[in-house]
Amino acid sequence: MEQLSVDEEKLKKLLKETLLEVIEQKRNLFHDIVAEAIEDIALTNAIKEGESTESASREEIFNIIEGKS
Repeated sequence: MEQLSVDEEKLKKLLKETLLEVIEQKRNLFHDIVAEAIEDIALTNAIKEGESTESASREEIFNIIEGKS
């Protein structure tokens, strides 16, 4: 069986070019993935922050939502 010789630098360059091409062609998909990851991080941080604060009543929440705070 014949062995394939691979130049590491050429392979790196090819992978980078391919990744950039995919990002450019699928920009919306890439944007959605990054946006969702940021939202997940923000939600996680909000949950952690909420765990260390006092609970609010249902009435307090609805007053805030309705702008009656």
